[in-house]
Parts: sequence; C-alpha cells; structure tokens
Amino acid sequence: MDWNDLRYVLAVSRSGTLSAAARRLRVDQTTVTRRLAGIERATGVRLFDRIEGRLVATDAGRIAVARAERIEAEAQALAAELSGADKDAAGVVRLTAVPSIVNHALVPRLGGLLSRYPRLGLEIVGVPGDLSLSKREADMAIRLARPPGGTALCRRIGEIAYAVYGPQGAPGKTLPWITYDEAHAHLPQARWIARHGGAPAEQRLKLNDAESLLQAVRTGLGRSLLPTFIANADPRLVRLSPEPSVLEREVWLLVHPDLRPLPRVSVVLDWVCDIFAGLDALAR
Repeated sequence: MDWNDLRYVLAVSRSGTLSAAARRLRVDQTTVTRRLAGIERATGVRLFDRIEGRLVATDAGRIAVARAERIEAEAQALAAELSGADKDAAGVVRLTAVPSIVNHALVPRLGGLLSRYPRLGLEIVGVPGDLSLSKREADMAIRLARPPGGTALCRRIGEIAYAVYGPQGAPGKTLPWITYDEAHAHLPQARWIARHGGAPAEQRLKLNDAESLLQAVRTGLGRSLLPTFIANADPRLVRLSPEPSVLEREVWLLVHPDLRPLPRVSVVLDWVCDIFAGLDALAR
C-alpha cells in the first residue's frame, strides 16, 4: 500500500463526497477516484459505500481511516518537532477560541508578543464551535468549560465574569431582553437569562453569537448578559445588575501534547495565561 494514498482515504472520509475531497486536496476529482479505486484493488475490500449521495466508510473503511489518522498525526508531530528543533520561538502556532475572546482579549494584545518574537507566527481562529486538536485543526484551544477526557493537555487559566448591561442613558427596567437562539440555549448565559429575564415574550431578540449580543446592546436594542471585562471598558454600556458579577465561567487552555515542548508553543501558552491573569482587574 502506498502511504500517500491514505491522504485520499482521509479526505473522502472527512468530506463525504469525491468533489469535496478533491477541493480539500487541491486535485481534480478524477485523481481522487483513481487513487481510491487503487487502494481498494490493493486491499481487496470496499472502503466506502454511497448512502443518500454521500460516501460513508464501511467497517474496513473505518479501520483504514483510524490508522490513517494515526499516521497523519505522527507525520505532523515529526514536522512540528523538526521545525521547532532550534531553541528559538520560531514557526506558526494555530490557536482557536470563541470570537469574543479573540476580538477583545487576544488581538488587542498581539503587538507586544509579535514584536518580541519576530520569527513567531500566529493563526488565530475565532469560531463558536470546538476545533479538534487530535485532528490537528488547531495546536491550542481556549475553551469556556472544563474539557471532557482526551489526550490534550489542559489547564484552568481563569474565569470570565458576566453581568447585565444596557446602553448608556436608557431606562434599564423597560429594556427588552436579548438572548441566544435555540441552538445555543444550553449556554450558561442563555440559561441565566431564561431564569431571570422575565417571560419568553419579553425576549424578543435572539442571536447566535456573543459578539452580536454585544453589538445589539450597544445600539440600544435591549439588555443582556455580557462579559464584564469587555463591557466595563465600553463607555457606550452601563451595568444594570447591582452585583459586579452574576455568573462566572471557567476558562481552560488546551494544548496538543506532541507540541507542548516546542519553544513557540511555550511562548504562546505563557502569553495566553498572562492575558487571563490580567483580565481580573478589568472585570471589576
């Protein structure tokens, strides 16, 4: 078996169609079809069945995908170790977090880090969902909950406090509540608003992202639960809850174990920890 063919098995498994796999690999669809047929001939088994227009791995295919992921991880770990073999913090670190943390905690503090380490590169991905460290979609991740068991190294690095805010000058008691849509109703902030935000009829605006909630409150559309480290620094907002904080969420930092010893990863890890240590003062 040609190890290079396993890239095509992984791409088909992750994409579900030949055309999407071809785009992922930046080749034409004919090449994907040919390479997949070649590995099925070499092994004598079918790796994928077509079900409702998508390619789904057979039992044999799932075995091949699992082995291919292990080979991919080893190859990527080797590349990472070789690229970090020198003692300088050089190379790229891919870090993911929710957009509000990226926009308000990380990006404003990037200048000093990049100036100090001119050979360091950062790819910061702000997405509401969780990218996979085991599949190397990211090297490090900031999460707002204790992660379940897994292979990633994790550390609790702080808390994010929340309070109720509205726009400056608006009478707080008459403002409608702004909350999250049904897909995000499981979030602690959404559950708090559901308990304390009055009848559902008073929650006329529902959004799917914390950044959207922040902007909606800024523009005077209502009140909502916002991170205090963001809202306290915004002159357009006023805290409406008498308590400085009505809800806290833990912040956890996850690191791929194969990458933790690399100098560039250690530098970014320390930088993130320092940021969240300093956010406590802004939250008051």
